[in-house]
Amino acid sequence: MPEIVAQVVGGLALVGVAIGGLWLWPVPRPRPGPVPARPLDFAAATRAAEAVIAAEAADPEVRPESRSRLLNHGFPTERVVLLLHGYTVAPDQHEDLAQEFFDRGYNVWVPRAPRHGTVDRRAHHRVEVGALTTYAEEALRVAAGLGDEVGVVGISGGAVLATWLAQLPGTVVRRLVLLSPFFRPDRRQAPAYAVRPIILLYGRRLLPDRVTSRGYSLAAVTQYLTIARALPRRPRRTGLRSVAVVISPLDAVVDLRAALDVPRRIAAANAVPLRVCALPEALGVGHNTLNLAALGAGADELRRRYVALYEGETTATSSPGTGC
Repeated sequence: MPEIVAQVVGGLALVGVAIGGLWLWPVPRPRPGPVPARPLDFAAATRAAEAVIAAEAADPEVRPESRSRLLNHGFPTERVVLLLHGYTVAPDQHEDLAQEFFDRGYNVWVPRAPRHGTVDRRAHHRVEVGALTTYAEEALRVAAGLGDEVGVVGISGGAVLATWLAQLPGTVVRRLVLLSPFFRPDRRQAPAYAVRPIILLYGRRLLPDRVTSRGYSLAAVTQYLTIARALPRRPRRTGLRSVAVVISPLDAVVDLRAALDVPRRIAAANAVPLRVCALPEALGVGHNTLNLAALGAGADELRRRYVALYEGETTATSSPGTGC
């Protein structure tokens, strides 16, 4: 991505008038969907989730391993968690964490994001803001019917959507965990002054799309950045009971300052402490803070710590070597 950003910024530097125009051009702001008149009950929520899974099973464009997943005890549970995967991946990213929550008695809903997990590995390049926010809001409606208290865990772009849900007026989200949240790109990828022009040029598809060495479409990632910029400047008090964030110093994708600042302000608005898990560099985990396979037995312990963060565990004791 740095080479692409250099081209964009260099071109903009040659046309000062165009830059001024870009700064005056408003960034589109997604709007929350209408609040459902009636929440789903358990049976209706289960049917809705199963219908999504059945439709994906019947769709040859959706890879079998990438389908949405419902881990359901067969009855409403005291706690429900909605897991939102990151950009370019699919629900299987949350496979082990979903099982950890389920084993602890949660009902778990892991929906597939639009244009993700398909046979066409480039389909996610065409994802749009409206489709993403609608997907997240519908997923929350299903999760809310599966039990009593509802929370959301999101990673990367999924963390942006999780934050969006947690700040909706009248939201039912009570717990929020953000893994490597992509509120703003790492400054080495895009300096702060370039983010707005990039969102406008690529997010509105005024320039031909570019794909980074990580396989990220600029047209697509700017859809997530548009949602991030639409979050309330003054976070709403919504009844959140716990807020936590997990970051890695080896993450070269997200701006770590923004990754902490946004949830810190949301936690403050809700009068709850922000719990931070900063993974040690020695673990070798980069942007994908769910990619723990190389940690062996330590991966299980870290996932347990993620659940403890979700539950708002009050102890200050960290697991050895995890930084949590």
